[in-house]
Amino acid sequence: MTTPAAFPQSASPVSAAAPYRPENVRIFHARAITTLAGPQTQALAVLAGRIVATGSPAELSAAFPAAERIDLGDGHVVPGFHDAHCHPSGLAEAKLGLHLGSGDTSVPPRERITAAVAVTPPGGWVTAEGYDPRADPEGRLDRAALDALAPGRPVVVVHFSYHMAIANSLALEIAGFHDRDPAPAGGDLGRDATGRLDGWMYERAWFDQWYRAVGDPEFLPSHSIEDLVEPLGEVCAELHATGITSWCDALVTPKELRLYQLASERGRLTARVGMLLWYRYLDELRRTGLRAGFGDEWVRVVGVKLMADGALAGGTCLCSRPYRAETGGDNGIQVMGDEELAAMVETAHAAGLRVGVHANGDLAVAKVLDAIERARALHPQNTVNHRIEHCSMVDDSLVERIRRNRVTPVPFGAFVHGHGAKLSGYYGDERAERACAHRTLLDAGITVAGSSDYPAGPLNPLLAVQTMVTRRTAEGRVLGADQRLTVAQALEVYTAGSAYATGESHLKGRLAPGMLADFVVLGASPFDTDPDGISEIPVRSTWVGGRQMWSADS
Repeated sequence: MTTPAAFPQSASPVSAAAPYRPENVRIFHARAITTLAGPQTQALAVLAGRIVATGSPAELSAAFPAAERIDLGDGHVVPGFHDAHCHPSGLAEAKLGLHLGSGDTSVPPRERITAAVAVTPPGGWVTAEGYDPRADPEGRLDRAALDALAPGRPVVVVHFSYHMAIANSLALEIAGFHDRDPAPAGGDLGRDATGRLDGWMYERAWFDQWYRAVGDPEFLPSHSIEDLVEPLGEVCAELHATGITSWCDALVTPKELRLYQLASERGRLTARVGMLLWYRYLDELRRTGLRAGFGDEWVRVVGVKLMADGALAGGTCLCSRPYRAETGGDNGIQVMGDEELAAMVETAHAAGLRVGVHANGDLAVAKVLDAIERARALHPQNTVNHRIEHCSMVDDSLVERIRRNRVTPVPFGAFVHGHGAKLSGYYGDERAERACAHRTLLDAGITVAGSSDYPAGPLNPLLAVQTMVTRRTAEGRVLGADQRLTVAQALEVYTAGSAYATGESHLKGRLAPGMLADFVVLGASPFDTDPDGISEIPVRSTWVGGRQMWSADS
């Protein structure tokens, strides 16, 4: 039996009120428990939301004879999955609007947009998210198509990657874009054969509209924080159903920060959340003096989000070798220039903040490392582990620089499965086979985090584990067999690795004394399941702080 020297204190709002007496200990037992902190076991003792001992049911019963016993049956327990990069607050907003990637996806996008237009007053905004032009049976949407679908109404349709969007004429006018305007720095504007804007806004042309500077009027209408609390609670349940107990919301504004706080106060936040604040709000965060990790076990500031290049599956990432990009050019887009990137990284680093810099292509990864190395040299007192979000394409020299600079890569877990055909189509087989190089990074001694980028990528963490183990695409092709992981390694990426990325290794990711009692009960062992069937393992229940937050039975 493994126990700590003393019962830990807990800041958890779920169980902090319980007196610290041995009779308040609860013993959870199952057929098998993978702790990722040692050998498999069969029981956990939990007090006030923390694990106080692990061992056999007999050992823990003898140590805590008055404890309540909770039988998890013949399930296989693993640490709760921690998605280190996803966008649940955006999903809450999308629940109150039209998402083309959910609901009845058999209905063509134009038909669904037309239905939304029918219930929108003249002059009112029509917005939709989750659009995949390559899956549109009627061809790629553009300005003219949206003008025809929604006369008299501004329309914006957001690409599934969220790195680009299509606007009709009214929306372009509101954004301030005109046919003769040059593309803004860090972005691009699509044009038709005559040179007229075709409605497509890429990267910063879109992001700087979506996330306008402090004090500027919003481009798109949005819902109030009050309206979003209940949808966020629904999102929590949906993520719990996949075994997720924690996540890092990888792009928030002060509005989403307040949303998480309000949802927590009202008991609707049932998962643990870290946040990367969009860099346009860095000055406000820096002036408060808050450092990375501010918050508690439920809501905390992880760091600052920056953007170096475009989307991997959207075909706009910045590579050292050319490719046919989604914009029609021969490479992707550098979203932040070298000087701006370096200045922002240094400012955040000097303030004791972690940066999470979005970088997919190998050239973008190199530029991020340049900025981090410079910041560390100028301000060596900050030793926080900076992150590279996605870090999709690397070579041996980049891997060594990542290791040397103690950077945490956060690659996609299931993108090879969900978007493998797109990767080969944009970048060719050679680069696609090395994309999301989990094995290469782990072999170099680098801690790697697991992420979905949901809703831009598949959410299911068991599908991510399956994909990291098999490297099989949705079409059945193995893409990069030399990047395969073992089941244990894949589980660790999506639990302990993600906890390290958010600065929470001391709290979560493993089931050991002193750690938070966050775990998921699976219907079968991932170690004994055919690797191609791991994603089909049922999730029976999800527990946060020793409290059941979701159950398949309910």
